[in-house]
Amino acid sequence: MPRKGDDWPTVNDMVKKNYRLLVFTSDSSKEAAEGIAYQWRYMVENEPGDPGVVPGSCSSRKESKALNSRSASLFLMNYFPTVAVQDGACKEHSTQFVDTVGACYKAAGNMMPNYVAVNFYMRSDGGGVFDVLDQMNGRTLCGCPTVTACQAGVHFGVCKNTTAANAAPTATNTAGMFSGSVQLTGHASAIHFSSTVYLFSLSSVMMLFLL
Repeated sequence: MPRKGDDWPTVNDMVKKNYRLLVFTSDSSKEAAEGIAYQWRYMVENEPGDPGVVPGSCSSRKESKALNSRSASLFLMNYFPTVAVQDGACKEHSTQFVDTVGACYKAAGNMMPNYVAVNFYMRSDGGGVFDVLDQMNGRTLCGCPTVTACQAGVHFGVCKNTTAANAAPTATNTAGMFSGSVQLTGHASAIHFSSTVYLFSLSSVMMLFLL
């Protein structure tokens, strides 16, 4: 496992070696005893629930290192209230979601989250969770506003034209727009990232693991 903030292998490399699952534990003794990675050694998280999830802000979880720590190379972004309310999910997954991604990107020292945990991922006003993930991956993979604008065999930042109808809500000035991408690879110019953005689903809260 990567130590001291080193990059993780790419998803393609993991699949080629048939290593398709990453397992972490919150029990520090299990790493030495059972070889299961102690999560707080390898990842950082923002504070979930209330009042941790506030649109346009992103504070580190109390168990976590600081979000801008470079000794941990994975970033789990939590974006769900303490009490899951389905009727509020559409609003949560619109502009304020984009704002929070921007705030977390800044708080982590220009490092894009590798995982996003949300409630009711299918509900949104506009493009929703998957549209925002497309933006995050597009910024990281090719420097484009969305992953659908990426092109093979061209320089970073050379993008296809995409229709405005496919665009997710624009972030407000309070958080700033994120710019970066997230495929488990190296570093793009002016962007720090170490792996792909994944979605998680926990009951109504969504949790996703590397596959």
